[in-house]
Amino acid sequence: MDIEFNKNEDHNKLLVSDLKRRLQKTYLGGGEKRIAKHHEKGKMTARERIDYLLDNPKSAIEIGAFAGEDMYAEHGGCPSGGVVVKIGKISGKQVIVVANDATVKAGAWFPITGKKNLRAQEISIENKLPIIYLVDSAGVYLPMQDEIFPDKEHFGRIFRNNAVMSSMGITQIAAVMGSCVAGGAYLPIMSDEALIVDKTGSIFLAGSYLVKAAIGESIDNETLGGATTHCEISGVTDFKAKDDKDALDRIKNVMGKIGDFEKAGYNRIEAQKPKEKEEEIYGILPKSRAEQYDMYEIIKRLVDNSEFDEYKAGYGQTLITGYARIDGWAVGIVANQRKIVKTTGAKTKPTEMQFGGVIYSDSADKATRFIANCNQKKIPLVFLQDVTGFMVGSKSEHGGIIKDGAKMVNAVSNSVVPKFTIVIGNSYGAGNYAMCGKAYDPRLIAAWPSAELAVMSGNSAAKVLLQIETAALKKKGEEISPEKEKELFDKIKADYDKQISPYYAAARIWTDAIIDPLETRNWISTGIEVANHAPIEKKFNLGVLQV
Repeated sequence: MDIEFNKNEDHNKLLVSDLKRRLQKTYLGGGEKRIAKHHEKGKMTARERIDYLLDNPKSAIEIGAFAGEDMYAEHGGCPSGGVVVKIGKISGKQVIVVANDATVKAGAWFPITGKKNLRAQEISIENKLPIIYLVDSAGVYLPMQDEIFPDKEHFGRIFRNNAVMSSMGITQIAAVMGSCVAGGAYLPIMSDEALIVDKTGSIFLAGSYLVKAAIGESIDNETLGGATTHCEISGVTDFKAKDDKDALDRIKNVMGKIGDFEKAGYNRIEAQKPKEKEEEIYGILPKSRAEQYDMYEIIKRLVDNSEFDEYKAGYGQTLITGYARIDGWAVGIVANQRKIVKTTGAKTKPTEMQFGGVIYSDSADKATRFIANCNQKKIPLVFLQDVTGFMVGSKSEHGGIIKDGAKMVNAVSNSVVPKFTIVIGNSYGAGNYAMCGKAYDPRLIAAWPSAELAVMSGNSAAKVLLQIETAALKKKGEEISPEKEKELFDKIKADYDKQISPYYAAARIWTDAIIDPLETRNWISTGIEVANHAPIEKKFNLGVLQV
């Protein structure tokens, strides 16, 4: 091991340590005092409920743990968006579980809460995956109702999705374990089965205070919409549970009786660990996002037996394409090579140097062909992103870089096999798009703590923005000293760097999670197992291409 390896290892382990520290804080939801009050009512927390439900909580993956981080400080914050979402197995059946966290503003819906719930439903719809709702929510967060209530991708879309999912035959089970009020009352009742916990669960369109104000009727909440009312009088709910565990046990029993699903048929054999040590990823990945490294070394530590069957190895070398297995599943990998390479070919001079992390015409052409091959062979695609963008300059423009880049974007857009994206390092500009960023519907997209997502790097953006800022100040007649220029540059870069952080992206659900690199294999394997629930129904078609 050389000294650079050790420096990289220390840096990346610190990033992972910071990730775990942030997660532990997030897991507390509204804080220890509110958790204690929750327990005093005889209720389990959202995370305790999910862990009790799942066969193996440790192998489950969490979607959107950092949703809402640092976004609503003026409203007291909204850890995890006030809702916990995990993919795991219940009674041997893979499911996605959505649980309101009532320790966060009584489980009220912030704008990011709606976005996260819709993301959970999107995963369920794309993969025809059973979904479990553990309801404990005070409804829309009224101070921000204009940002969560009326639009197409707001609160009402949840119930529309309930109906669509039911028509698709996707199993939906809801357990009302606390408040379920106003419009939110429709969610459990639009599910296949609705359970309610006695004394703590309640469902009504308007609570007792609003009923009194609206029609003058005096009634308590339990009589209005408690478990006995809805199980014995209204018939709204199907099962009355004595407590949280009783309700969760009922869900386990129901899931245990569900029949098998039609499979997509992705190829899987017995899994093997990588031959190379996975932990060495920490030392291979450089501390600086500008430094070069060999992506082949990362791939060897992610794939079974460290075996990689490369496609067009000598052509378009700034993109690596090839076949491998991850946890036994056959995959096609498209990865940015971050090492400077020497190339030969029709579009390049002999022994021409190409920059790592940049997509050239030949690289885009190769990736397009490879993606088409994977679609024809029904092999899921894995994108390993560390991309600075497409090559610029007269030579690239004259060589048709836009046309070749458009072909690759077309192939990614029209791909019918499931796609999974891991943002390892840079995810800049159109490179984000071509390498299957969030806009291109990856079934799952996760980032390592080393990731950066933006139009361009912080340094480059700060230089561009500085030019604009100084020009504007000079127009006003202000003198810009070197000291003033540096001060402006540092401020602009600091602001921009905050936005390119993986935590900024995760807070807005531009990625599903930030993960330890050592969790990557489990994420991809879980994702393909989920995708196997949904047979491919469309044919791969690239449409019109300029060849």
